[in-house]
Amino acid sequence: MNLKEKFNEVDDYCSPKVIEEVNDVYVKVAIIKGDTIPWHNHAQEDELFYIVEGSLLFEIEGQPGFTMNTGDLFVVKRGINHRVSSKEACKIMLIENKTTAHTGEVISDVTKSISQQLSS
Repeated sequence: MNLKEKFNEVDDYCSPKVIEEVNDVYVKVAIIKGDTIPWHNHAQEDELFYIVEGSLLFEIEGQPGFTMNTGDLFVVKRGINHRVSSKEACKIMLIENKTTAHTGEVISDVTKSISQQLSS
């Protein structure tokens, strides 16, 4: 599998796609553009972000935002309120438990169920 080629299968911005599974986690890719991802958290799961290409603004509630660039990796710990955005298309890889809900308990226009993230 070529990770960068997997982005050709992503249909919409801010819509993760499962590309592989390892034990109890999914490996996902997404293209982030805009600021439609709502503030949310994952009460029981940590979430790994890896920037494959581009820049991503990462915000954690109560802290200054920071920019992640190509090659950067960050793990947001369970229960931490966060959101991401990008002015230009940013390609990311996520590693999440299979139980991790896309936008936590927050439902928005961009929220995708696990079954939607698995569909081709």
